Amino acid sequence: MRALIVTADDVGLHSGMTLGAVKAHDEGIVTACSVVANGRAFESAVAMLRERPRLDVGVHLTLVGERPLSPPERVRSLTGRSGAFLGDFRAFTRRYLLGGIAAAEVEEELRQQIEKLLSSRLQIVHANSHQHLHVLPRIFEIVLRLAAEYRIPFVRIPNEPSARRLSPRALQIGILNRIGRRARRRMEKTGSVHSTDRTVGILDAGRLTVDGLSRTFEDVEGLNELVCHPGIGDETMAAKYDWGYRWDAETKALCDQRVREVLQSRGIELRSFSGAGSPYPSGG
Repeated sequence: MRALIVTADDVGLHSGMTLGAVKAHDEGIVTACSVVANGRAFESAVAMLRERPRLDVGVHLTLVGERPLSPPERVRSLTGRSGAFLGDFRAFTRRYLLGGIAAAEVEEELRQQIEKLLSSRLQIVHANSHQHLHVLPRIFEIVLRLAAEYRIPFVRIPNEPSARRLSPRALQIGILNRIGRRARRRMEKTGSVHSTDRTVGILDAGRLTVDGLSRTFEDVEGLNELVCHPGIGDETMAAKYDWGYRWDAETKALCDQRVREVLQSRGIELRSFSGAGSPYPSGG
């Protein structure tokens, strides 16, 4: 079997990211999205997703870069002096490794994010996180527990074959893969939460092109998740998020007919999480 779920991350974080995701679903190959419940564009994202029942919804658990849904005084280990989350994964992992992240506060905040998305009457069928922080061992234990409690059947575990390339970015992804292997072993003991066999596209986050997608598809074996970051309006998004992403170009690539032709020629079936099989009964 060669099957591919295509997930657009960061929906609800910025309106341009939501617009790119829905365009890449309406006109391209995106079959799923993950929503930032504490994103500034959350409400408008929910409205657009309600109009697209075939687009699977997941929660994009976010512990850096934004503001918590919890009162800041209840999650002090996750925030800086301003009451906002720490800036990025480096600041978070530094505090995490020094033992400064309180597990109870992480659970409270992630629970708030899941429940906010559920309150929008959208069904959550998968979970992942901003900057992949959820695979850190103590965080992953919490995410697994919450996924089972809220009957979320799929959790992303990074397994990016392209990490074999020689580059600083590939080295980072290689480390992420190693952490992911430990998370997968832990997940497999539960029997109630699943993941795809591989994740592709992480190495080229925010910079996917038609040619890049074609190369990425060479790594598809079994059930795979393509992680993508479409968007519309590079300048407005870059003013807020200095990630070096080319959101507009990635949206265009995901909508390019040549990409569908490559998938067809290689016998790769587009799927959604809903169509991939769930450990929970329908409607659960």
